[in-house]
Amino acid sequence: MRRVVQLDPEVDLLSLFGKYDVNLREIKNCFGVSVSTVQNGIVLTGKAEATGKVEYLFNELQEAIKKGYELNDMGIEYFIDRARKNGATPENDIDVISAPGDIVQVTFTGKRIKPKTIMQRRYVDAMREKEVVFAIGPAGTGKTYLAVAMAINYLKRGIVKRIILTRPAVEAGESLGFLPGDLVEKVEPYLRPLYDAILDMISPDRFEKYREKRIVEIAPLAYMRGRTLNNSFIILDEAQNTTHMQMKMFLTRLGFGSRIVVTGDITQIDIGKDRISGLVECSKILKRMSGIEFVYFSEEDVVRHPLVKKIIRAYEEYENEDSSTHHKGTKDTKK
Repeated sequence: MRRVVQLDPEVDLLSLFGKYDVNLREIKNCFGVSVSTVQNGIVLTGKAEATGKVEYLFNELQEAIKKGYELNDMGIEYFIDRARKNGATPENDIDVISAPGDIVQVTFTGKRIKPKTIMQRRYVDAMREKEVVFAIGPAGTGKTYLAVAMAINYLKRGIVKRIILTRPAVEAGESLGFLPGDLVEKVEPYLRPLYDAILDMISPDRFEKYREKRIVEIAPLAYMRGRTLNNSFIILDEAQNTTHMQMKMFLTRLGFGSRIVVTGDITQIDIGKDRISGLVECSKILKRMSGIEFVYFSEEDVVRHPLVKKIIRAYEEYENEDSSTHHKGTKDTKK
């Protein structure tokens, strides 16, 4: 099957093909399609289904580039995954051009932070529109990073007066007294991912000033009890490790002029099989409440190194297979 994709004169070919044609090689390897260029076009040769998906892919890539999407290894992987799933079914097409979106925040080194997938776009929109947002999905989907970026954005614009970042210190059972040092030294290992995210957004000097003035506060979930948090952007990370009472306590800290973002991965619950995750539970209790939105990410939204997505997929396949084997074995034993 031979197809020709028309090249848009507004699209920079270096952005489309990648440096040293790295994007072209990745596309060829993934779909087994021969790709060559002619004047104002790309010639695709291969099986009908594969060439259809690659035609879909190149059209999406061109539109995305025109809208300012910066392709890189993670970006091309995302579009390739979309082409695999949607390329043969145009009726399922989603306007991916909304995915890059506008800039949420600029790091102190000048890096622009913006949504990289459709679901990240929905997440950013939800944080702007709703007072309480739950982001649920696997590692590497940008749940915490985008929440911190939005928090810094709101702080700089004066929409909130402070940022509060918290997470349950599961490994210590939130009974931290036996650990050496002051409060910061006790909980820092559990809060390190939050430090890493915020230090990407602002300089270390500014971060220390914010901490001294309590404009930015990073604390374990246990220390939220009894407080009412007004004019704050509050982020609860690793929420899958909260209990029923912890989640209820946290959500009722919401004060006037504040916003809450709760992030978690319900496939990585560490609180024990005999306890129900507060995140799993609240997704059933609050799912129809106005002012609250749940955003669900999948492996398609992983924006870390491309291998992360493959690792997640491999573990899911292994766990599903292991679960099937277990149930089959149980059934056979009963016989």
